[in-house]
Amino acid sequence: MKTYVVKEGEIKREWYVVDAEGKTLGRLASKIARILMGKHKPYYTPHLDTGDFVVVVNADKIRVTGRKLDQKKYYRYSGYPSGLKSVTLRKQMETHPERVIWAAVRNMLPKNKLGRVMLKKLKVYASPDHPHAAQQPKPLDL
Repeated sequence: MKTYVVKEGEIKREWYVVDAEGKTLGRLASKIARILMGKHKPYYTPHLDTGDFVVVVNADKIRVTGRKLDQKKYYRYSGYPSGLKSVTLRKQMETHPERVIWAAVRNMLPKNKLGRVMLKKLKVYASPDHPHAAQQPKPLDL
């Protein structure tokens, strides 16, 4: 029996919309990463990007457990001496809530060129509306 390997032209991409309201951050991010990688498809291939597009809405209404709002920190570095900046999760949720989900999903994807391609299929919005209505995304209940 031969093993079937999908080719790049045979991959069919779907668009899904996920409502993040009331969802736990880590659990939601792991399910989104699974969809972006394509592990939910029967023809998943590790060395190809077989995943689908995911649009996340209501990123500002996400839930976190424990004391993460005050203890979890996000870092960014400008490249200059003393250019390391840190922001708590509470402050990040107030200013840029879409970056919280983006960072959680990014850390669950492969750390190579393929992971960077997969991350481009993630669209995160803090409000309930998004500009991807023309793609007719299907609601995804996670």
